[in-house]
Amino acid sequence: MIEGLVSIITPSYNSEKYIKETIKSVQNQTYTNWELLITDDGSIDATVKLIEEEIKSDRRIHLFQIENSGPAIARNNSIKNAQGQYLAFLDSDDIWFANFITTSIKKIKESEGFVFASYKRGDEETLKEIYKDFIVPKKVNYVDILKTNSISCLTAFIDVEKLGKEYMPEILYRQDMGLWLKYLKKISFAYGIEEPLAIYRIRSSSHSRNKKNLLLPQWYFYRKVEKASFLLSVYYMIIWALNGFKKYR
Repeated sequence: MIEGLVSIITPSYNSEKYIKETIKSVQNQTYTNWELLITDDGSIDATVKLIEEEIKSDRRIHLFQIENSGPAIARNNSIKNAQGQYLAFLDSDDIWFANFITTSIKKIKESEGFVFASYKRGDEETLKEIYKDFIVPKKVNYVDILKTNSISCLTAFIDVEKLGKEYMPEILYRQDMGLWLKYLKKISFAYGIEEPLAIYRIRSSSHSRNKKNLLLPQWYFYRKVEKASFLLSVYYMIIWALNGFKKYR
């Protein structure tokens, strides 16, 4: 582990349309001690070529290539190769504001080792606001995340020196939630930053926006991953569904 280094975990799959913009948002950070670990999950477009072009001029970017295996395995491959004190997560179509890392480090030094931030939600093409800003709670615990996952991948920030290196459960959906819960079993709270520090790109093809598509994966997660009882899983499902409806109003 290298003290002060931020390891940024990015999976990519057919991301040629947005990957350069995402990389640029990392390069624009006011905090410069970072490594960007991109694991490409078997892209068949120009994604890899575009990343390789960026690597030529910025050696902080590292590319790994695997056969198509899903986002959890791609992210875990980058986590495995991470050398930094801090872990951050940024998908290949999302954007950080220039002060994301600086603000996150300042906040995490006052916490138990896990912080996350609010973010804007923009149109797929223009990044213009579609929904109002998603403002995160001041703090969340393990049970809070079971009810609604208010920690988005694009703003999660973890101190590995304090909390150790954990991996996402290798499931198709809700793998980020699984990782946050692993850490929240170790600490009392993860702490939120009210200021929006990123832009989440709202994709028309997004699976996670349609809660009907996630009913079975969510139920599986409660029962098989977190091993909650039947009645407790029903309770969490109801609250999760209601919170999901409110999130995209």
